[in-house]
Amino acid sequence: MGKADRKAARPARPTRPPRPPRLADPRRRLRLATLLALTMFATIGIRLVALQVVTTPAYASGGLADRLSAPVVLPAPRGSILDRSGAVLAHSVEARYVYADPESIKDPDRTSTVLAPLLGVPRSDLRKRLVKQKRPDGRWSEFEFLARGVDIEVARKILEMEITGIGIARDERREVPGNDLAANLIGFAGQDMTGLEGIEARYDELLRGVNGERVFEIGQGDLGATEIPGGYSKITPAKPGSSLALTIDRDLQYEVQRILSKMSKQRHARTAAAVVIDVRSGEVLAQASYPTYDAADPLAFKPTDREDAATSFVVDPGSVHKALLFGAALQEGVIKPDSTVTVGPAIRKGDTTFTDTHPFRAGTRLTLPGIMAYSSNVGTIKVADLLGPQRVFDYQLKFGLGQPTGVGVPGEASGRVLPPKDWSESSYGSVPIGHSVDATTMQMAAAYAAIANDGVWVQPHIIRETIAPDGTKTPAPAPKTRQVISAGNAAAVRTMMEAVTTVPDATGTRAAIAGYRIAGKTGTGKRIVDGRYTEDSVTSFIGMAPADNPRYVIAVFADTPGGTTGGDVTAPAFRDMMAYALRHYRVPPSTSKPPTFVVSR
Repeated sequence: MGKADRKAARPARPTRPPRPPRLADPRRRLRLATLLALTMFATIGIRLVALQVVTTPAYASGGLADRLSAPVVLPAPRGSILDRSGAVLAHSVEARYVYADPESIKDPDRTSTVLAPLLGVPRSDLRKRLVKQKRPDGRWSEFEFLARGVDIEVARKILEMEITGIGIARDERREVPGNDLAANLIGFAGQDMTGLEGIEARYDELLRGVNGERVFEIGQGDLGATEIPGGYSKITPAKPGSSLALTIDRDLQYEVQRILSKMSKQRHARTAAAVVIDVRSGEVLAQASYPTYDAADPLAFKPTDREDAATSFVVDPGSVHKALLFGAALQEGVIKPDSTVTVGPAIRKGDTTFTDTHPFRAGTRLTLPGIMAYSSNVGTIKVADLLGPQRVFDYQLKFGLGQPTGVGVPGEASGRVLPPKDWSESSYGSVPIGHSVDATTMQMAAAYAAIANDGVWVQPHIIRETIAPDGTKTPAPAPKTRQVISAGNAAAVRTMMEAVTTVPDATGTRAAIAGYRIAGKTGTGKRIVDGRYTEDSVTSFIGMAPADNPRYVIAVFADTPGGTTGGDVTAPAFRDMMAYALRHYRVPPSTSKPPTFVVSR
């Protein structure tokens, strides 16, 4: 039997039936259920974390915007205005502001009646702010100012009343300790601490700083518009303003202002101005106006009373213009200090005859000091003829006429000088003696300061330095300067002007000060109102002392009833102002006497 046959003959193994499937395994099922449960909880946990941490601000901000109050202004403390020594001219003091939440006011009529006398606000105005009303954005108002700058004691009384919907918060109030001291120069600020006039307005951005603000979460529905304790609140702090130190000397300002006011009342002046300049630096030490006003209650006065006359009072300066002409003539070489000019009783230019107030016979030869001493119109016009219109015009500009000085006061007038093409035949007589010329007190004071400062014009300026909130001091930019005439010619003009205060019967003898050499010039000009000259006289005196080494220039102008002169009205005021300034700054008396002048040959 073969191998294959033996294999085939083996009996086959019996076949096992298939096992039935296992229906369940408890352990596996438990593991699977646990895994599914953990997965589900992990998913929920991750989602909760995402909602709470990642997306919460987005969800919350969507509703928060509807619950935020209108921004409440946090006023920035306004900077002070100081004099050159740091004495306060205007500053802010702590006060309170009173506000209302109209949503919470239960009885507007009664509340306005109670608050009106305390706040000094008409009851009708208060009631309008206490009544619930919609703002332009469609939301109900929840904050209304009732009064600013309220005295702390008054605010305390209101707080003690516990009137629902009325609140008190910190504020400031502008105070001017000197009341009318330099008021026309400083100006004033409104209740919202915005500068409205004067330096307060000109430097408002620097003084007022940047206000802060506060927003907070408020309730809705039954909660009204009240703040939610512990709710969202954001405060942006206010940035205090900087302070200004002026070149003004408070004591000198007071005295100059007092003398100007006394003179103006005695002489029935409508407008008057006085300026004191340090000739070496160009600093304005005093700048006074008449009329003036109480800066603590500015709206009780007329706008014209609040003007700074020194920079806005534009007039024909009259004979004070002659010193500029003589400086130009010396510089151009058409005259010399020892020149003489033949004068007569009159000179005609165009259709106008120009005469002298001091009678001179025809053919009289006046020296230049003599022309100055007696303010000869005829002699001055003849000197101008030697210069010619173009050079007269050029030197007017060089001395600073026809353009604002840039002293730092808002609304400064530029004045006007006539270019030669606009001269009429009579202009050849009127312009040299200070008519057909428009100038301010400040412009003329600066021009004389150039003569006092060896011929160098220095831009007059009122700002000494700025003081940042942290106390850092920044000096004002250096003033512009320019050489107008030589030092020698400036000295020659000063000497000529000493004749005005020393020669017998000269026009300015009432400006003399014992112990000091005084150089100056009287003037009698005119003022144009509504396109026509008034009947009044604009009297003036501008002088410097000590004449042999000038320290200060003082210019005084006054619009007085007709018939008056600078020698009568403004020369005595100049004398009193300059005498005080020399004592105040301890300037020693002159060590030499003025020359003995020969006025005619």
